[in-house]
Amino acid sequence: MRYDGRLSRMLHVLIHLARHEGPMTSETIARMLDTNPALIRRTMSGLREAGYVRSEKGHGGGWTIATDLNTVTLLDVHRAVGGPRLFAIGLENANPGCQVAGVVNEALESALQEAERLLVARLASISLAELARTFDQRCGHLLPH
Repeated sequence: MRYDGRLSRMLHVLIHLARHEGPMTSETIARMLDTNPALIRRTMSGLREAGYVRSEKGHGGGWTIATDLNTVTLLDVHRAVGGPRLFAIGLENANPGCQVAGVVNEALESALQEAERLLVARLASISLAELARTFDQRCGHLLPH
């Protein structure tokens, strides 16, 4: 199964931007993530609309952080990049006529709702500032490219 890496990639980019002197172009970010600059611009636009980054066109332009890292959580970023449902597991038939399927669906739905509540709460409890501090503690301010 292929995973949606938008959240992970954009968290990576945001920490780079927070620790980088000056703006970073879409091309630079794309090389860093081994992807296409157009994909970077499209994904970053959600972060810009949320007010987390800004972009400047022209010579010397690019993407910069536009917010206090303490105020943005992993859940905020997930929502800003249009992240998919948190789990790919789902019910085959939400209103089955079969009693066995009904029992199975009830158990799965309950477990999935509980797991999603826990994951959402955890993502909401971690700020970008925490990621930056952890990075700083491990590596200092030198970011690999």
